[in-house]
Amino acid sequence: MEEKRILVIEDEKPIADILKYGFEKEGFLVSCAYTGAEGFAMAGKEQPDLALLDWMLPDLSGVDVCRMLTEQYKLPIIMLTARGNMEDKLYGLESGADDYITKPFDLREVVARVRTILRRFDKAHGTLESERLVCGPLTVVERERSVYRQEELLNLTPREYDLLVFFLKHPRQVFTRTVLLDRIWGYDFAGDTRTVDIHVQRIRRKAGLEETLVTIFGVGYKYVP
Repeated sequence: MEEKRILVIEDEKPIADILKYGFEKEGFLVSCAYTGAEGFAMAGKEQPDLALLDWMLPDLSGVDVCRMLTEQYKLPIIMLTARGNMEDKLYGLESGADDYITKPFDLREVVARVRTILRRFDKAHGTLESERLVCGPLTVVERERSVYRQEELLNLTPREYDLLVFFLKHPRQVFTRTVLLDRIWGYDFAGDTRTVDIHVQRIRRKAGLEETLVTIFGVGYKYVP
């Protein structure tokens, strides 16, 4: 995992320093930004592999920064915040975040979650095929990690992309939320199963799959081409 670059967007310098020290000790390259605007600009300049994003920033909401980043870059994002209730977690995930960690946090857990997301992201890139996957109106270009609906490029987060492609490659199979969490998020994911529902809702909206990505008796989901 060496030479991976982490962008920390955190206005509390002591916390940013702890994250920078901890990740550099683990072999990562780390850049720190202390405002939302600075973080967004730095993302374009540094091209990080992952962003750790604070919710409460002095200029912009972390949720707004998250949306800005996911609109411009295929960048995994973990939100760090003291807002620990379920509604806030779901709101953060709806904004495009791939994971959510509440403060105070154990640095070892943050490192472990970053490694898990980057490992999955690298695996997806490392096993790409040059062919296109065509499913109805959708076309997946795996070497680009891009999905098109006819001629329109869909603005998917890395986790939405992984989940959608998983469904497209397993048509007519029913998957429970627990199985999807294990396959897409990893066995060590500690979040709520409603995370799956949030991502499915976003995929339905972005890809226009209201009738083909269906819920089976409230248990799980399947894709019916």
